[in-house]
Amino acid sequence: MKSYIVEGGKKLEGEISVSGSKNASLPIIASTILNKGITKLYNVPKIHDTQVMFEILKYLGCKIKKNNGKIIIDATKIEKSEIPEHLMREMRSSVILAGAIIGRMKKATFSYPGGCDIGTRPIDLHLKVFKNLGINIEENGGNIRCNCDKIVGTEISLDFPSVGATENAILASVLAEGTTTINNAAMEPEIIDLQNILNKMGANITGAGSNVITIKGVKRLRDASYKIMPDRIEAGTLLCSVATAGGKVKLTDVIPEHLTPVIHKLEECGCKIESTKNTITMQSVKKIKSVDIKTMPYPGFPTDMQSVFASMLCTSKGTSIVVENIFENRYKYTNELKRMGAKITIEGRSAIIKGVRKLTGTNVKATDLRGGAALVVAALNAKGKTKIENIEYILRGYENLDKKLNKLGANIKIEEGE
Repeated sequence: MKSYIVEGGKKLEGEISVSGSKNASLPIIASTILNKGITKLYNVPKIHDTQVMFEILKYLGCKIKKNNGKIIIDATKIEKSEIPEHLMREMRSSVILAGAIIGRMKKATFSYPGGCDIGTRPIDLHLKVFKNLGINIEENGGNIRCNCDKIVGTEISLDFPSVGATENAILASVLAEGTTTINNAAMEPEIIDLQNILNKMGANITGAGSNVITIKGVKRLRDASYKIMPDRIEAGTLLCSVATAGGKVKLTDVIPEHLTPVIHKLEECGCKIESTKNTITMQSVKKIKSVDIKTMPYPGFPTDMQSVFASMLCTSKGTSIVVENIFENRYKYTNELKRMGAKITIEGRSAIIKGVRKLTGTNVKATDLRGGAALVVAALNAKGKTKIENIEYILRGYENLDKKLNKLGANIKIEEGE
């Protein structure tokens, strides 16, 4: 197991390019299965989760070449329709492959997914989507088997604007007969990115970015090249890192409008921020002010930024209240922050954070992906050294987070464990 050793108290300054989006890459990689040909992807982050997706695609029969940051996926021959259980358990996002496999093969077998333990993330919504499309579903001993003779377009109304269920509905409907309408669809930028690549392949999808998406089925897709959007959560994590450690940063290859609620809250904390079309420049302040945040589906404050932002607020001036409306078990990381001297009280879905002057370095463990990033943010400000164990969680979703922060002046080393 690997650990980060972080020496706190270093001001951060400089310019950093933001990597491609984890949350956009995974459904886009899945979408390549629908094209009986070659798809070229650019700006795919080199992280654990994308590598697992490539392993699953190879298992299904795809050929994958990696060349100078370009990923070439040849899905001409797909030989299998099941996702291996051991790979499914490595990350929850692997369920997004189900819609693409069903769309291509009219059948799929998979198990319940794994990933971070941040609360109930049932795949009931995904299965309901498949049933709406006329797909038969059998559950047996943790295995889920889907099959149908054909997929016929229909009207789908989601109980909750789930990103994954919206993406699976799109992927399963692209090659369907007739028209599919998704009501109460998720509106995240990553959905727009998925629509854009599929339309470039010849799909007929409109409405991504709104709460109603329409998919007119097409007979087949064609070869395409596509560049993945920048990672808004990585960008937000870097901004919070500088806000807590002090200093100034310029982010390049970023889309500021994707981070509007995060930028507004950072400004509320006292940070000075200037944006252009694809850059964000932020100057920190000596002591950030406390603020209240509530996570909401896009365009609200992102749940994936909650833990990182809360970590930053641990040394703010005053008391902050954080309300988590998406996942009910996303406060595990707070016990680790308390070991560093943070004053946090959890009441149901709310975290009350009383700012302290300084955190103290100690040994802590990452409990999930974003909770792990929160510990890195805290360690940058802490007095002395912090050892963060279980960084495999962090490596699942951040490309070279330690190297990027070190480039800004941080002191983070990786320690190899047993």
